[in-house]
Amino acid sequence: MLKLMAETRGRTIILSIHQPGFRIVKLFNSVLLMANGSVLHHGTVDQLGVNLRTMGMQLPLHANVIEFALESIDTVQQQRKVLQQETQPQLLSSSTTKSLQKKVEVGESRSGKFTLQQLFQQAKVVDEESIDFGFDFPLGFANSRLQETLILTHRFSKNIFRTKELFACRTIQMLISGLVLGSIFYNLKDDLTGAEERVGLFAFILTFLLSCTTEALPIFLQEREILMKETSCGSYRVSSYAIANGLVYLPFLLILAILFSIPLYWLVGLNPNFMAFMHFLLLIWLILYTANSVVVCFSALVPNFIVGNSVISGVMGSFFLFSGYFISKHGIPNYWIFMHYISLFKYPFEGFLINEFSNSGKCLEYMFGKCMVSAEDLLREEGYGEDGKWRNVVVMVCFILVYRFISYVILRLRYCPSISSFKGSLV
Repeated sequence: MLKLMAETRGRTIILSIHQPGFRIVKLFNSVLLMANGSVLHHGTVDQLGVNLRTMGMQLPLHANVIEFALESIDTVQQQRKVLQQETQPQLLSSSTTKSLQKKVEVGESRSGKFTLQQLFQQAKVVDEESIDFGFDFPLGFANSRLQETLILTHRFSKNIFRTKELFACRTIQMLISGLVLGSIFYNLKDDLTGAEERVGLFAFILTFLLSCTTEALPIFLQEREILMKETSCGSYRVSSYAIANGLVYLPFLLILAILFSIPLYWLVGLNPNFMAFMHFLLLIWLILYTANSVVVCFSALVPNFIVGNSVISGVMGSFFLFSGYFISKHGIPNYWIFMHYISLFKYPFEGFLINEFSNSGKCLEYMFGKCMVSAEDLLREEGYGEDGKWRNVVVMVCFILVYRFISYVILRLRYCPSISSFKGSLV
């Protein structure tokens, strides 16, 4: 079945098997025989038989070649060392030998054994010129940065769709939440009471969206372990991982934003202007992406899920406190005012208010047939103007970029082998 899959579907099958029978051995296209971290044979079964005879070992009649090689593994290792000592001076020049020996010493000093990555790239290493600056820099990557980003984006997309439970739960959660909130705040009136209820709705939306993304923390922590293993052997760049991780969630979070916004916006009866609805949708999308970026940042920093969940909850609670909903900017003490400006809740909250009340022409309170309080008056009283509509969007995008960059720096410092070696050389 595996051989059929390899041939018809174009899949690469890597199989670890113990004591294979003769019928199974005949199906193998390639055999990798290893002992003590070293490769003894990599090729076809027929080539293995030829190599054994070259070493002076007689293969018994009707014997399984692989089984005989495994039983004679000590002899194979000894003969291999003898052949290498005899042929190596003839095959390698003095400069090439020095380069290869240095690479071997580096590989052995790190782990005591060769890794598969080192073995498969050994031929490439021999052909490259090594320049010794006293630092241990990687000699190159198999793919360009763009190719790495595309490959990792494709892999992350597969991971999202493979976790069907989380994908379905998040989708249903956003849709039901939009419907429930829309039914609770159904058809709000255009008066002072309705304005207060709108402000309360916006505050709850922010709290809900920014605090319900911690369930993705275990996924990022698991990916962090994979990242550590793959970047340590030079499979790809940390920057490619950071870019791909940022790109893959954009369409997914846009779908969630649409499912949440459409029922909520029109059931509540918010600003009926279509462009106002599109701006509301943009703010919801940016809020979800900001929360995702915060989780990515702290998942790179914290040691486990318990600490990460506690830290994220504390940070979100602090940001909500200084958002301007509970206490205005003018009432915050001067030594805490910086928290107001770095709060993730401040800018989308202002964006919701400006989008809802600016240029709406709504009168919130009449007296003797004359408008006493308009929606624009409410914004001016809070110090919000039309010019802050897109400024808040720009600030939210900057928050996203900052948190993504911080997560990249943390991952780079913790898991990049070249940085670690660079530090060791400086010391």
